[in-house]
Amino acid sequence: MNHDQEFRSIPNVIRTAARRFEDATALIDGPLRLGFRELQDRMVQAVRSALVLGIGPGDRVGLCAPNSAEWIIAALGIQGAGGIVVPLNTRFKAGEMAYILRKSGARALFAASFLGTDYIAALQEADPGLPALRTTVALPGAQGAAGLSWQGFLDAGSGSSKQAAHASIDRLTPDDVSDVMFTSGTTGHPKGVILTHGQTLRAYGWMSTEYTFDASDTFLVVPPFFHCFGYKAGWLASLMHGVTVVPMAVFDAGRALEIIAAERVSILLGPPTIFYDLLHHAGRPGHDLSSLRVSMTGGSTIPETLIHAMKKDLSFDVVLSAYGLTEATALVTSTRIDDAEEVVARTTGRPIPDVEVRIADDAGEDVPAGRDGEILVRGYNVTRGYWDNPDATAAAIDPGGWLRTGDLGHLDRDGNLTVVDRKKEMYIVGGFNAYPAEIEKLLLAYEPVAQAAVIGVPDERLGEVGCAYVVLRPGADTTEAGLIAWAREHMANFKVPRHVRFVDVLPRNASQKVLKHELRARFGS
Repeated sequence: MNHDQEFRSIPNVIRTAARRFEDATALIDGPLRLGFRELQDRMVQAVRSALVLGIGPGDRVGLCAPNSAEWIIAALGIQGAGGIVVPLNTRFKAGEMAYILRKSGARALFAASFLGTDYIAALQEADPGLPALRTTVALPGAQGAAGLSWQGFLDAGSGSSKQAAHASIDRLTPDDVSDVMFTSGTTGHPKGVILTHGQTLRAYGWMSTEYTFDASDTFLVVPPFFHCFGYKAGWLASLMHGVTVVPMAVFDAGRALEIIAAERVSILLGPPTIFYDLLHHAGRPGHDLSSLRVSMTGGSTIPETLIHAMKKDLSFDVVLSAYGLTEATALVTSTRIDDAEEVVARTTGRPIPDVEVRIADDAGEDVPAGRDGEILVRGYNVTRGYWDNPDATAAAIDPGGWLRTGDLGHLDRDGNLTVVDRKKEMYIVGGFNAYPAEIEKLLLAYEPVAQAAVIGVPDERLGEVGCAYVVLRPGADTTEAGLIAWAREHMANFKVPRHVRFVDVLPRNASQKVLKHELRARFGS
């Protein structure tokens, strides 16, 4: 049986786990330690509260907080009431958040204060006129004037019964929408990817089974919950199998080493950056890492030397690689447990069961094995579309159900996929997808900038970072440091260019498209 039919909905995973694993530890967040039955009780209370708040089937609810127990419980409460979670990137500025809340028509927002930013207060100041937003709930740590505190939200659940909460969960089906994950695109405007309970459960139920997740495991979840990596491949996949979840709000290699040793962490998935930092941390030799067992890394090419080091110096038995994009539930291909290290390093593995991958040329025709082309995906994991954007949906998914990923790659004769370029111009900063068109649009709001072109360039630690080629307005003046400082105030940190080059003109072709390959060549020269 597929996991979508076994569990039916994400909240029902918690009820099933409570029956199977009872008082075994489900979640460790600082001093908080919850067993599976305790986690179920907190979920049910959150569902009761969401029902009292008026959250019902199909309502979109924003959720902006660091990795934490409250993020998980809030999401389960929203979904258990029939609502749709809209995760918000905690690195976003208020204007970026406001766009997503308005586009999704979110009627409520759950938000914390994180890294010095109180999201509710910042949002109220930046855009107080969100028409659909009726309620704000301040998660622990928030300082702003919210409609309800987290405790106030939970206390409100007394106005509904446990029976009503369970009945609401019972009504959920695999076809119901679980979340709308906003991802930036080549147009520069974020697009909301619609995903269902069933798609999520089927994909990550397979992944966690293939990766040998077990009730004896503990998973330190570093990737942020606002991405599928931390949310679906992280806490949700773990709780399906009785794995103990340890959320980490901000990655710090030294603290991670301490947690791995103290909690006997056995699963650690994430971008190559975190493993690079662990390997090079001065305190690594002083910590017992022998519990580490399974890892999967993705987001960029994995050097074979890193795989060797992860096994030798970090004690992993298994290191895997995978490929996905949010529009395909963030899981398309994966290597398998018995694959050779060179396959893990060179490829992202084979399609997951019941998912097809084609490589096509510009005319849409299949190309031979080993030849590069656009990666096309078809299967149950493909999004139902972009929220309130039928034109973008039609452009991305053809009538035959094939998703045009915009990524370039090739298949070898064994069916393993190698990705050679991602999202055409997209680059990946420490595991975060950065889209040049969006960053360029943001830079144009800086008064001295007349034109901007952004490319990804190599960086030893983060994999890639942005370099902005900028044409200034006549008479305007700024410096590299000045532009970067402005960018840090107006965009998420991973979007901020680390390099700036001032030029008189941008190289263009006859159609006036910027020749970014020339800019890449200039940077390397």
